[in-house]
Amino acid sequence: MFMLYAVAIGIVGGFLAGGRLDRLAGLRFHWAGLALLGLLVQVALFSPPAVDAVGDAGPPIYIASTLAVFAVVLRNRSVPGLPVVALGAASNLVAIVANGGWMPATPGALASVGQQLGPGYSNSREFAAAALAPLTDVFALPGWVPFANVFSIGDVLIGIGVAITVAVAMRTVRPSAELPGAQRTTLPAHTSPE
Repeated sequence: MFMLYAVAIGIVGGFLAGGRLDRLAGLRFHWAGLALLGLLVQVALFSPPAVDAVGDAGPPIYIASTLAVFAVVLRNRSVPGLPVVALGAASNLVAIVANGGWMPATPGALASVGQQLGPGYSNSREFAAAALAPLTDVFALPGWVPFANVFSIGDVLIGIGVAITVAVAMRTVRPSAELPGAQRTTLPAHTSPE
């Protein structure tokens, strides 16, 4: 849910910079289907029906789906904002791999949003001593914020990158040849009198 705030901030920034929402339709990504698949796998993986079913397969599935999304971000690194997203995604991926397929969350961060981790697989887990602790979920949105959750420095970077991508896309004007219904006009060639 952290990304919803990033998108909203990007839209506000885009409007403040004179952008238009309809220009977001011009944003194109290579391998978008792979990113969608990776995100859908994660949504399914952390839903209550799947938690018991995945068992020990949870961590490798989480790493594989995160790698898939990271590959798409790298493929589209020329899109403004996505290099920042890539940096954040790399930070999260390194922390997840270093902790065996889990993203450690500090007890204090979890407590501040009123979360308790159950026994099943979840993307977060409390560790007595997490590897690469500064890259893990050490922050939390205030409990009064809708969809409050714990997050990492990687999530912050991803959010900043997403906001930049959205705001810049709202300001980008596609060339007239790419606009729907646009016609290309050709001027007649200059002919010399005989």
